[in-house]
Amino acid sequence: MAALELLAGSYEQIAFGYRVDTGDKEWTAKPDFTHHAHTASVSAIAASERFVVTGSKDETIQVYDMKKKTEHGALLHHDGTISCLEFYSSSHLLSGGEDGLLCVWSTKKWECLKSIRAHKGHVTSLSVHPSGKLALSVGTDKTLRTWNLITGRSAFIKNIKQNAHIVRWSPDGDKYAVVLDDTLNIYDLETASVSGTITNPKRISSLKLIFKQTFGAWPDKSKEAEKGKITQNIELGEKHTDSNKTT
Repeated sequence: MAALELLAGSYEQIAFGYRVDTGDKEWTAKPDFTHHAHTASVSAIAASERFVVTGSKDETIQVYDMKKKTEHGALLHHDGTISCLEFYSSSHLLSGGEDGLLCVWSTKKWECLKSIRAHKGHVTSLSVHPSGKLALSVGTDKTLRTWNLITGRSAFIKNIKQNAHIVRWSPDGDKYAVVLDDTLNIYDLETASVSGTITNPKRISSLKLIFKQTFGAWPDKSKEAEKGKITQNIELGEKHTDSNKTT
């Protein structure tokens, strides 16, 4: 039987972890941990094999060790709300914030390796290329930017008609998706041109490219989310179990 770790952040400043057992007939979820390290609502969350990181309106990134079930410390560099977080494998973490910065962190010593002035406005979303050499970011300055993470410099800037709030690479890195309100545009990396467009009846709040040619998009249900006090969710990280032993 496989087990998944489901993570969520809340307006109450808390990150929750649930262990989900995926049986043949029914999935069951049990509370695994809670992490209350922020003084304001959780605004971003990401996970690697071992660590969970949460960003907040309190301008900090808090690190939680899922293996030891303990707090691991705080990352301080941004001046403003942390708007997006993403791991590259287990070696690096990227963060973006309202201060317009895109930061690259080493997870070995949790130090900031690069601090890039990415946008004139807020960084609203970022995504790391599967190679780890490039990153995409979008912001409130109505630009889509490609970054060379080796040099820390901008490789390409594309002006877009309105502020985008989500950007994602495809698993093989030859395409990427940009979401503007209720519209999803799919770009080819080689040409930087739109190869397809999907329009949703409501604002798209979350996006995941599941397979090479498949996108999963979810409409914004902010009223329902507000009732449940859930502000962020994260893709499932899979663990494999053999009988009662977890590896």
